[in-house]
Amino acid sequence: MTFSIIGTGNIAWFFGSRLVTGRHHCTGVYGRNRQSALLLQEALMADNSGGIDDLKDGESDVCFLLVSDNAIIEIVSKISLTQTVLIQTAGAVSLDLLKPSSTDYGVIWPIYSIVKTNPPTHRNIPCGWEFSTDRAKRFGLEVAHAITDILFEARYEQRKWLHLSAVISNNFTNHLLAICEQICKDNDLQFNVLMPIIEQTFERIKTAPPGSLQTGPAIRKDTPTIQSQINLLSGHPKWQKIYEDISSSIQASTIK
Repeated sequence: MTFSIIGTGNIAWFFGSRLVTGRHHCTGVYGRNRQSALLLQEALMADNSGGIDDLKDGESDVCFLLVSDNAIIEIVSKISLTQTVLIQTAGAVSLDLLKPSSTDYGVIWPIYSIVKTNPPTHRNIPCGWEFSTDRAKRFGLEVAHAITDILFEARYEQRKWLHLSAVISNNFTNHLLAICEQICKDNDLQFNVLMPIIEQTFERIKTAPPGSLQTGPAIRKDTPTIQSQINLLSGHPKWQKIYEDISSSIQASTIK
């Protein structure tokens, strides 16, 4: 199957590479930065590259819109496809946003953090999908199998909640770990001594509900320890508030 790409960022490089490895042919790479589009064209051995206005309807079976959520609205206003299936990959963006730009369209959302310099080499990348027509679904799922072995239907209302969960579990957790790393640096401690307990946390949730595994001073209602640690964070009011709010949430939680 043939495909084209709009976008030149991390996910464009990842999707393009996976699709080419899966023996799909790239007909073109398009973006606001023509030089970046040319670099990706060369990497994928694509036929063409250029600006978004250079994209031609029918040039490929599927066109992937691989840009940031904010850029989708701007770009869809510039394209009109009746022969090519248009697919975007944003979890928190409605499928209907593509309706003015294409007859057949859909979403394939990878629930994974994609970084160009360290792309995943495995296929354990869950992808939620939604399509407007049977044709879009047929074409979309065929190319999606080049990306992953885990595909499931996820309507917009579901994707919004799943996207929220992904932000909390990935982005928020990473920020908390960054705070811990800074605390260690500030106090002449090695952050890597926390690695075993961090790894233990993520290993345990593979076999039991996270709510049933909660430990620490908050769940024990150990007020003296909680207050002592809040005091330790007095030089960092925002971190202090995070500690207070999460401790309060744990104590009030009915999650099991």
